[in-house]
Amino acid sequence: MSNIEDLYKENVGKMEFDANIIHHFSDGLYAKQFQIPKNCVIGQHKHTYSHLSILSKGIVNLITDDYNRTYIAPACIEIKAGINHIIHALEDSDWFCIHHTDEKDISKIDEVIIRKD
Repeated sequence: MSNIEDLYKENVGKMEFDANIIHHFSDGLYAKQFQIPKNCVIGQHKHTYSHLSILSKGIVNLITDDYNRTYIAPACIEIKAGINHIIHALEDSDWFCIHHTDEKDISKIDEVIIRKD
């Protein structure tokens, strides 16, 4: 078991919150906006391709298979394809995941952007 999987399991209870998700669409682009309260954790998944994420407010630790790094807003961060990642909010934070997709059905988007393995 990897360290990121251990961290995920340790924080499952902290992941039960309303992230006030807002979906944004443009030609071939999708942005998923999250509001992550202080001390909450979101994530543990991989994406099928690299994408950008924007921290527009707050401070977070981004924990991946490869690194653990603190970001202070504003920040634009590349999330590499096939890398597990978890976002831990150190203060109330706003996070945007930006993806290239033509899918506009929010019930199907995760099937397109999240890697299954």
